[in-house]
Amino acid sequence: MNEGKPGPSGEDPTTRPEGPDGDFELARPDRSAAVAVDHHEGDYELDRPLMPERAAEAPKAPTPPEPPAAPATPVLPTSPAAPAPGGGSADGAGQPKPLHDPDPYSTPPYGEPGPWAPAPPVQHPAAATATHGGATAAPSTAPDTASHGAPVGPPAPAPAPAPALAPAPSLAPAPAPAHPDTPVADPWGRYDPWAAAAAAPLQRAEPTVIDPKQRRRRARRVVIGAALLLALVSGGIGGIVGGYLERNGGVGSVELPQAGKEASGRDPGSVAGIAAQALPSVVTLHVSGAGAAGTGTGFVLDERGHILTNNHVVEPAGDDGEITVTFNSGDTADATVVGRDSGYDLAVVKVKGVQGLTPLPLGNSDNVRVGDPVVAIGAPFDLAGTVTSGIISARERPITAGGEKGDGSDVSYVDALQTDAPINPGNSGGPLLDAEARVIGINSAIRSAGSGADLDGGQAGSIGLGFAIPINQGKRVAEELINTGKATHPVIGITLDMDYGGDGARVAAKGSDGGPAVSTGGPGARAGIRSGDVITQVDGQRVHSGEELIVKTRAHRPGDRLELTLERDGEERKVSLVLGSSDGG
Repeated sequence: MNEGKPGPSGEDPTTRPEGPDGDFELARPDRSAAVAVDHHEGDYELDRPLMPERAAEAPKAPTPPEPPAAPATPVLPTSPAAPAPGGGSADGAGQPKPLHDPDPYSTPPYGEPGPWAPAPPVQHPAAATATHGGATAAPSTAPDTASHGAPVGPPAPAPAPAPALAPAPSLAPAPAPAHPDTPVADPWGRYDPWAAAAAAPLQRAEPTVIDPKQRRRRARRVVIGAALLLALVSGGIGGIVGGYLERNGGVGSVELPQAGKEASGRDPGSVAGIAAQALPSVVTLHVSGAGAAGTGTGFVLDERGHILTNNHVVEPAGDDGEITVTFNSGDTADATVVGRDSGYDLAVVKVKGVQGLTPLPLGNSDNVRVGDPVVAIGAPFDLAGTVTSGIISARERPITAGGEKGDGSDVSYVDALQTDAPINPGNSGGPLLDAEARVIGINSAIRSAGSGADLDGGQAGSIGLGFAIPINQGKRVAEELINTGKATHPVIGITLDMDYGGDGARVAAKGSDGGPAVSTGGPGARAGIRSGDVITQVDGQRVHSGEELIVKTRAHRPGDRLELTLERDGEERKVSLVLGSSDGG
């Protein structure tokens, strides 16, 4: 037994039994002295917990009046062999010094007192718990043992059940451990996190029964919602991407889409098919002579090198000019005039030293009907191989062209096919083709704004009024020019009054040479035609002028029979005659 000296608080030392190994317990502070300290005048210290074996011997301190709630500052017990926490050391009797020096300002160590209360005893999950809020059994506490296996004191009493509400703050000391090596019980460790769960009983939720209609409505809402979400996301992404592409002109390098290579063949009845068949047989003529030059078009008639074109195309060459023919392949050859006729505005030239020519097939202009598709090929403004297309706008359209000489020797009379296929200067002499790539006409004249009907004499452009010599007439004239060098004209044997302003063609009073207007022994004289008679119809078709009568007559061959209707002295008569022939100039 060791005798202790009075402690700092003035209490007598307490004699403690030594343990088996010489351990001893520090003296307990006087609780009455701690309570007697006025907490309003300075620091105070909570009572130290008593050992279980000394709990019965300790005198009960009088119950002090309830002070304002303030946190207790316990002084932790220390072992005699270890220094006091915070650098303090025990005195000679083993009494530990306070953790800090007295506060001269009488400030509690941890602030103003608060409404803290001792925590309820700890209830671990392993403890038995009532299912529906019943009382929870407190876990049994086994006797504490010292580090060497000997019991230190009697077993601690079982803690009381945890109150529903924390009790009011109290300054009573917490029970001290039975041995210095026994850890101090943590007041917060007695908090039971399972108390709330035990107080609130769990209930099993019954499964909700969903009928098929509700299930379908729910599925429909899910589908609609997903669709709307997808639409919103897609729209947002599309807007962002579109804005970026609009601002930046696309992503990366530009590579434009392009169709792959296709077969070069085309339907033979299409414009491309017709052009492919006809172009190898179409040529461009460059004519130059004394003070004149021009460009026109022609097409191959046979393998011998004969080419048909307009008379006004080759006329600038005269008797000693030059004519150069350029084929679609680019090859060129010189040509000479075989024959020409100004009345029909047709001419034939021939190239030499050229092999492998492909003649262009000829059609029948009598089979042509208004609205039939046609293709025109030529060299407008020296643009060789130009292809245009259109339809037949009219048939047997009487036109006259030329007349620059003033004596009428260069005037052409054509019972033409009218087309809206664009024909321009340079197209003259080129072929007008049907849907079978056959020649049905020879492009000869255009009606341009302010220039009248002109056989390519001006430089005005097309306004959709083009005229072509029917191929039936062109074939006859071409054959005559190739065979004889001259073309014959069908004639009635009368002289017309070209100044007559009435309806029809009137027979003049006298001939152009001063002789009779009706040639003696001619077809007209034999039919009984007289001067002053007005011819109104040819083969039942109305004629309105002398030019129209000439056109209708030249549309026939010499030897053809005509039925004429005429007026004499207010009476209408019909006559029949056989056309005669005259050499063309």
